[in-house]
Amino acid sequence: MSGTTPRRLAAGAAALVLTLSAAAACGGDEGATVQGVKLIKKGALTSCTHLPYPPFQEERGGKVVGFDVDMVDLVAKKLGVPQKIVDTPFETMKTGAALNAGKCDIVMGGMTITPDRTKFMDVSKPYFDATQALLAKKDSGLRSLEDVKSRKVKLGSQAGTTGEEFVKGKGLDPRSFDNSLAELDGLRTGQVDVIVQDYPVVKNWLKNPADAAKYTIVANLDTGEQYGLWFRKGDNPKLVEMTNQAIAQAKADGTYKKTYEKWIGPMPKTGGAS
Repeated sequence: MSGTTPRRLAAGAAALVLTLSAAAACGGDEGATVQGVKLIKKGALTSCTHLPYPPFQEERGGKVVGFDVDMVDLVAKKLGVPQKIVDTPFETMKTGAALNAGKCDIVMGGMTITPDRTKFMDVSKPYFDATQALLAKKDSGLRSLEDVKSRKVKLGSQAGTTGEEFVKGKGLDPRSFDNSLAELDGLRTGQVDVIVQDYPVVKNWLKNPADAAKYTIVANLDTGEQYGLWFRKGDNPKLVEMTNQAIAQAKADGTYKKTYEKWIGPMPKTGGAS
């Protein structure tokens, strides 16, 4: 997301979160070691994420799906176990607190690789190249981040994300929203005039005809970001290794391309990850 984060969950999503959280809190399931990989719950690869963050992860019909979910499923398949997903605050993901508390084996969530984050967690090789985008009404007249700054329009961002950090670094003071959908609602309801968010997320929003009729990407911000999957620092090197193997294999056998096109759209010639 690129931050890789209050969310207004539908009743079904809320019920799912409660179910997943209860399962995560249950101490009756002892951990296990599979192929040299330590698992916190026997018979499953447990992942943490922060819902919703389409197209990387979102709840549909009582099930969490998305690009990241499919990628972690590849790792789970190599281990011969299913993936179990725990919804957790983004702050606990980006600091490593969720991993350290034993909530999950792996953290996913479109989370950008940064030097600060690698101090607290181990990370896979990059699996996705990401940029930021500015989304505003079609008649806003905005064309750049400099326009946003000079015209002093209201800018929104997602709390704790690299997009938020980027615009703050440019001298802007955005209104912070807890998650991506709350941020989008902020634009829709006029709380802000423009928002900064990961480009793939914005492109996914614009698949909605109602949003596409009103809003457009007014600027692309090439921040050179890459997403990684995250692990408890120094604790599970075999899982890091297996995750890197799964990513490399997916790129080599065409699975990555199919997954990218399923959730994102046509894959750039440079590839969706490096």
